[in-house]
Amino acid sequence: MKNHPSSVATTKTPIFSLSIATVVWLTIASFGCTPPGIPKPKGETKADADAKRKRELLEKRKCILTSTRRQNIVDTIHGVSVADPYRWLENGKTEETKSWLNERDTCTRKYLSTLPGKTQIRQRLEKLNYFDKMSAPSHKGKRFFYSRRHADKEKSVYYWKEGEAGEEKILLDPNTMSTDGTLSLKGIYISYDGKWAAYKVSKNNADSASLHLMEVATGKESTQDTIPGCKYASAEWDKSGKGFYYTRLPQDKTIKADELPGYAEIYYHKIGTDYKKDRLVHGKTGDPRKFIFPQTYHDGRYLVVSVMFGWANVDVYYKDLRGGSKFRTLVKNSNAMYQVEYYKGSFYVLTNATSPRYSLFKVNPNRPARKLWKEIVKAREGAVLQNVAVIGGNLALTYLEKASSRAEVADLKGKKIRDVELPGIGSTRGLHGSPIHDEAYYSFSTFTNPPTIYKTSIKKGGSSLYSKVKLPFTPDSFTTDQVEYYSKDGTKVTMFIIRKKEFKKDGTTPFILYGYGGFNISETPRFSPSRILWLERGGAIAIPNLRGGGEYGEDWHKSGMLSKKQNVFDDFIAAAKYLIDKKYTSASRLAIRGGSNGGLLVGAAMVQAPNLFKAVSCHVPLLDMVRYHKFGSGKTWIAEYGSADKVDQFHFLYAYSPYHHVTKGTKYPALLMNTADSDDRVDPMHARKFVAMIEYAQGSSANPVFLRLEKNAGHGGGDMVKKKVAAATDEYLFLMDQLGMISSEKSKAPTPASNETDD
Repeated sequence: MKNHPSSVATTKTPIFSLSIATVVWLTIASFGCTPPGIPKPKGETKADADAKRKRELLEKRKCILTSTRRQNIVDTIHGVSVADPYRWLENGKTEETKSWLNERDTCTRKYLSTLPGKTQIRQRLEKLNYFDKMSAPSHKGKRFFYSRRHADKEKSVYYWKEGEAGEEKILLDPNTMSTDGTLSLKGIYISYDGKWAAYKVSKNNADSASLHLMEVATGKESTQDTIPGCKYASAEWDKSGKGFYYTRLPQDKTIKADELPGYAEIYYHKIGTDYKKDRLVHGKTGDPRKFIFPQTYHDGRYLVVSVMFGWANVDVYYKDLRGGSKFRTLVKNSNAMYQVEYYKGSFYVLTNATSPRYSLFKVNPNRPARKLWKEIVKAREGAVLQNVAVIGGNLALTYLEKASSRAEVADLKGKKIRDVELPGIGSTRGLHGSPIHDEAYYSFSTFTNPPTIYKTSIKKGGSSLYSKVKLPFTPDSFTTDQVEYYSKDGTKVTMFIIRKKEFKKDGTTPFILYGYGGFNISETPRFSPSRILWLERGGAIAIPNLRGGGEYGEDWHKSGMLSKKQNVFDDFIAAAKYLIDKKYTSASRLAIRGGSNGGLLVGAAMVQAPNLFKAVSCHVPLLDMVRYHKFGSGKTWIAEYGSADKVDQFHFLYAYSPYHHVTKGTKYPALLMNTADSDDRVDPMHARKFVAMIEYAQGSSANPVFLRLEKNAGHGGGDMVKKKVAAATDEYLFLMDQLGMISSEKSKAPTPASNETDD
């Protein structure tokens, strides 16, 4: 790459210019008349009074932004000139970037505060999001562990009992960890005997975290067992309960963030010792594109180490902890995925190596040669074997059929014993339980029914209600359809449509089209309480099963990654056209929403088909696909996206990179960009640079461009209910305003843009 000498050039326009082009008037669609009882000035008509009131409100909504400095940076990459005028916004620590960001956040909040109905929307979302909920218990030793969400608390509280009918005792309460709620609990890992709890704590719900240890019976935290660098860690306990295996990153600040994953190593920590003395079990991969993590099992016999290269390729090694000193290879360089369970002398290996829909093999650890593996559950036509667990001495199998869950119990030879009764079309993550206990639990939800937990017996079958969420709405008011449509290349794609039962296909219903399409993640019918508000207000939601996801097996995933990523955007755009063509909605009533990889999705759709959408809600996205791998955890996604360092991969990345295809003079949909100050997964530079580019391209006369900064929050936002409610309130206000749901008149809010120049 080459930077031209003029790369440091700046705009000639004074940063604090108050020219007319920098003044943005943020208005709502309609205003009331003069209040009763207040006399009008003599000679003033009703129209005059209304105009005066509008002028006064306009003045209150005036928002002045400084112009965004442009640089003349042009890199030559594999012979192609690539402009990057907002590279200075990559550095989030400079005062200039902070000032730019805070200005836009302030402007956004000012606009949102003026929209009518905000208090009512927030109050309704509070009623929907503050509720009581209990998780399925985990049986460890003689103790049971579970969590509760309380309607009067911001974060879930973790409990334990001595026996299933024992007295409920608090294990950990994240609500008391910090006075301002900025400390987050990222995971709890209980020893097999139930005596110890390792738990992971982060600041601002970021991925970076430290491991801590407490004794369950006394609730006493160990002062010797705090371990930093546990961003990718889980505590995998040994059978004795005296220690655990975990993944640790070095605390060397000279190592660049994007290189750090390649330095991850697996250690064994003994309770009561300094982490610096922990025994190294598996060294670093030296490759920042890979993850490495350990796994142990209830009888303590084997340690399995998986080295994951992206979401399509895993190498697996294992060690006999009863005397084996070296790791043996179970599988290597097979370009497939593997999930390994162990029970009574056998590995049970779930893999897509022989079928994209996955099958299950039984493997003798003493004879691991691939030719000796025995297939005990064959791939099923029309279904994907999604998960396998050993519970109560049998196999619990979870399938996906047309993006909806199915569950079964089979014996250790793979022979089906029975189906697990599910209430209908919806989602479950499968049975949850222990290999040595008969009881098992499973959760089931739909788009409009909150998660309900059932208890079952592996030996006897049957199901009984264990826990149910009660919320203030009537699920029967809504229904879900599953439709099929064709993408640009003729591929058939399924899509869920969630709506009120009373529904007219006349093109007037406000729709949110949501998508993800990547990393083998499946979009299935899962409940989100905040969506209910949108449905109650007359909106509807569409969720397509895009390529890149895992709904239809590994072939479906691979057809939406690397050089085929454009298929995902084509699927999404085709979904929008289907909704419009079939009169579900119209372009003026259609918004798109997505986050992270889904943020890339809506960014690409917005740039490639701007006329199809009225508004875009984009969360913590990737948008500069030429430089994404240089920031945050970017290198770990190279297997999914590719890298611009390689000539062939650069060309397909650059071809769809949203930041690089914003065209000056194009009228883009209204944009609400949502970013977080502590996101250490997807660098917020993507959001900043894209907003600056859209502002420049549109000027101040087109649709509005807003940026909302979530403070003290990570990639998943804040973990307090009030933060989630505040974010959802602002997002729905924006979407309702843009889609004409707040008033019958079209919103007049122009873009909060700055006085840009081409210097």
